[in-house]
Amino acid sequence: MKRMILLLTCAFAVLTAGAQQDTLKYRISLKDKAATEYSLDRPEEFLSPKAIERRSKQHLPIDSTDLPVCRKYVDEIRRQGVNVVVTGKWDNFVTVSCNDTALIGRILSLPFVRMAEKVWTAPKGPSFSERRDSLVNRPTVYRDSIYGAAITQIQMSRGDKLHQAGFRGQGMTIAVIDAGYHNVDSITAMQNIRILGVKDFVNPAADIYAESSHGLSVLSCIGMNRPNVMIGTAPEASFWLLRSEDEYSEHLVEQDYWAAAVEFADSVGVDVINTSLGYYSFDDPSKNYRFRDLDGHYSLMSRQASRVADKGMILVCSAGNSGQGSWKKITPPGDADNVLTVGAIDKKALLAPFSSIGNTADGRVKPDVMAVGLGADVIRTDGNQGRANGTSFSSPIMCGMVTCLWQACPTLTAKEVIELVRRSGDRVDFPDNIYGYGVPDMWKAYQEYQATVSR
Repeated sequence: MKRMILLLTCAFAVLTAGAQQDTLKYRISLKDKAATEYSLDRPEEFLSPKAIERRSKQHLPIDSTDLPVCRKYVDEIRRQGVNVVVTGKWDNFVTVSCNDTALIGRILSLPFVRMAEKVWTAPKGPSFSERRDSLVNRPTVYRDSIYGAAITQIQMSRGDKLHQAGFRGQGMTIAVIDAGYHNVDSITAMQNIRILGVKDFVNPAADIYAESSHGLSVLSCIGMNRPNVMIGTAPEASFWLLRSEDEYSEHLVEQDYWAAAVEFADSVGVDVINTSLGYYSFDDPSKNYRFRDLDGHYSLMSRQASRVADKGMILVCSAGNSGQGSWKKITPPGDADNVLTVGAIDKKALLAPFSSIGNTADGRVKPDVMAVGLGADVIRTDGNQGRANGTSFSSPIMCGMVTCLWQACPTLTAKEVIELVRRSGDRVDFPDNIYGYGVPDMWKAYQEYQATVSR
């Protein structure tokens, strides 16, 4: 009987907790940072040494966007009865959750609040991860190639020549912002990837290694370092694995998570960011983007992405997989300024029909470059090799090579590396809205750099 009472009590507690979960999230945009307790003269109080060093090396200013969101404002917003989900200092916002829209009305009356926008409504379906897949951990061994089947996707841009010259990503840090990294911690072939840490912005209590497999495959394109099984495009880089994508619904709040993840990457000294995520349609159709919104600044994600190079990092992102649909266009943040947006080709350099096209609404060339995304070689959740389709994979394949190139060209700024990659494309003289500047030649880019520094 006592056991029955205990079970009923536990069940009631679970139901009560579920009933109390917040069902709404709002982005609260702030007017200023006037109440800040920090000063631009003391950046060490709010930026890590690596972040300061990166800006100093590239002669980049530390400005008001680097100042944290005012703690006084955050505390006052919290006192209205909401929960703080994330904050974003570059765009100066606070994302909150609640069950009562009246609380948002009270927040809007605060003198430092500019506006509020609903960015999430709780989905009716499940919002938890599935059980982990079964592991096999018996990948094919290729005696004739240390890269395994992945040799073509790096050779196409001659990234293997950078590896042969000793540039394999050593000393460089990459952040992968994705949807989850299913079984990465248990796959034998991935155990020597240098993972510095993980952080989940969607659900901090979740097991990031039990979530989506998308980030697993993305990471494998860059970080694999198992000779004769698979070598990625930056096998000796170090990695932060961050989760911002909520696969159980499609709402604007995922861009809030993403913005927070980018700022976290900055804070821990990341050099290059890969994001194989993009958004143009949502569960709330009124939030859907229009072609004219692809100006690099309309969406929060694109505004955030456009600032990444100004902080001394490089963002590599997927163009999108809408080439055969009614949308067809690139997806934010692929429209951002000073990022490398990557479209997809097959291993014969032919266009993948799903690869999204440009240009941006304000006429900038997009995508920037192309890499293998049709039949890309990846690691699957069972620990063995497989193939995958999508610009989700052309982006990390390119990201790793860009990282190695920057390692080989250490005096260049983030923006200079981006321009160097574009100039090395095989369509640089006649870029278009399908292939952009084409397939880059990383060895040619390195030789151009060498010729410049030797003058």
